[in-house]
Amino acid sequence: MASRPGLLTDWPWTPLGSFKYLVLAPLVIDSIYSYAIIRDHEKLLVMALMVWRIVHSQVWISFSRYQTAKGTKRIVDKSIEFDQVDRERTWDDQIIFNTLIAYLTKVYMIGTDHTLPFWRLDGLVLVALLHAGPVEFIYYWFHRALHHHFLYSRYHSHHHSSIVSEPITSVVHPFAEHIAYTLILLTPLITTLVCGTISVVSIALYITYVDFMNNLGHCNFELIPKSFFSLFPPLKFLCYTPSFHSLHHTQFRTNYSLFMPMYDYIYGTNDKCSDSLYETSLGQDEEKPDAIYLTHLTSLDSIYHLRLGFASLSSHPLSSRCYLFLMRPFTIILSFILSFLSFRSFAFERNRFRDLTLHSHLVPKFSSHFKSQQQKESINKMIETAILEAEKKGVRVMSLGLLNQEEELNGYGEMYVRKHPKLKIRIVDGSSLAAQVVVHSIPVGTREVLFRGQITKVARAIVTSLCQNGVKVMVLREEEHCMLARFLSGHCKENLVLTTNYYPMIWLVGDRISKEEQKRAAKGTRFLPFSQFPPTQLRKDCFYHTTPAMIIPDTAENIDSCENWLGRRVMSAWRVGGIVHALEGWDEHECGLDVPMVSPHGVWEAALRNGFQPLVLPSLETNNSL
Repeated sequence: MASRPGLLTDWPWTPLGSFKYLVLAPLVIDSIYSYAIIRDHEKLLVMALMVWRIVHSQVWISFSRYQTAKGTKRIVDKSIEFDQVDRERTWDDQIIFNTLIAYLTKVYMIGTDHTLPFWRLDGLVLVALLHAGPVEFIYYWFHRALHHHFLYSRYHSHHHSSIVSEPITSVVHPFAEHIAYTLILLTPLITTLVCGTISVVSIALYITYVDFMNNLGHCNFELIPKSFFSLFPPLKFLCYTPSFHSLHHTQFRTNYSLFMPMYDYIYGTNDKCSDSLYETSLGQDEEKPDAIYLTHLTSLDSIYHLRLGFASLSSHPLSSRCYLFLMRPFTIILSFILSFLSFRSFAFERNRFRDLTLHSHLVPKFSSHFKSQQQKESINKMIETAILEAEKKGVRVMSLGLLNQEEELNGYGEMYVRKHPKLKIRIVDGSSLAAQVVVHSIPVGTREVLFRGQITKVARAIVTSLCQNGVKVMVLREEEHCMLARFLSGHCKENLVLTTNYYPMIWLVGDRISKEEQKRAAKGTRFLPFSQFPPTQLRKDCFYHTTPAMIIPDTAENIDSCENWLGRRVMSAWRVGGIVHALEGWDEHECGLDVPMVSPHGVWEAALRNGFQPLVLPSLETNNSL
């Protein structure tokens, strides 16, 4: 929002929220009807152009975020936060607006009786000349006017709220400003329409050119090689670079041009640092992180929840959306490409913690793949390759997230340490901190808890800690009781009790808890998961805590996406464990079944000392003395 919002700031369909595309429903129905009855395909082409523009922009978003996560040729090294992501959720409003205009033009100006030619060279040349001349000239002076205090405070400051730009930043403006841009950019198309030289190709190419250049200028990494300008030096005045326009967002009073910098050079508003920033950005090497968090995809829809996916989804906890169901055929194709045609992990997120640079890498496999014996060898190979590549780059810590540390897969990462005993990179499974997070989530004064779920390293650590502190752990199944008892000694075993009662109000739950068992819990029961994945929330009359997680400190930077089902600025305890390991400079591995890194309480204290805070249920006082 601008600092002093002016007239026509909001888009007309803003009250519709996520249902704003309903304004195009009549157009879609009419285009299908027109094609079926009178074979008028041009209305369908308008809809197809809209879809192409959305896909084109999304490709830019994903590619830009991937490049900036790696650090290669990055221009502005500052963070993007949730407020920017929320502000830029309206990036597709201009596509809806332009689609409405194009459709109305077809109906009321071109008409259904007249069909546009597919190709006309003279029309294409005229569009290019009109853009380089009137469009660029008018836009330049209009843009300068927008930087006058009156218009800037009411309109253009909304766009400039994003110092670090992303491709979609290019089209995030108030409604009134977009009306003006549309009138300017439509000049070539309206002129060729009046002159009778317009064609389907000239419309599609010009709109694609405008979108491409807009996305290019705001992508925040340098893309254009030196050879592009050395072969024909005048191109410097006819085509801007991402670094050229980036200076406009950081300096505000320079580099006003649309796509062709010639008017900035003519009127002396070109930034003197344009060439040097271009050279510096091109020479920016891939960043070497201090720590890497290695995760994987969960459900099919988690593809879109990645930071490389839909920004509007990745900035909120993972949840099902109705329109994602409609995209399921495309999702299946995309998941096949990712999981079967990708053979290595890749970076998708970059964060900063004080002096620590943290990258998140993705193993392109879904949770279902980890259950397949046929997939385990390839998954282990991917993880091992990721570790060895990080070792070569000098990364200090690799933390294994979700099922990448599964006991049946690699023994909580111990397999890699045994296979490569001279590893300098430290492998962290984060189990010690995850266990402590659960222990400290238990309400004050609790004397007994019910345990139910798969026995894991975290489960054993939780039960051991509770029994040592005099809390009775009630176990429903005899095989689970026997497995847990083997890790206890002395008086601690007395606090591990085999029971058939479901009355305890605190349940420690993991994988494999059944729906029937949940239904037998008393009203008001608090379910505290100790597993990587949350249980299905069946009971409306009970409280469900999130999976082990912590609130990250305010000093953490570039936090603009959510981790799976966790809320904003919340990270899983396993991920935090790797960060704390790197922050503290610990020189031991924390992986394997029987090799804890340090005392679990020491890990908890280190996390608190570095600014991480426990995540508790509302109005639920927890026991921090355990």
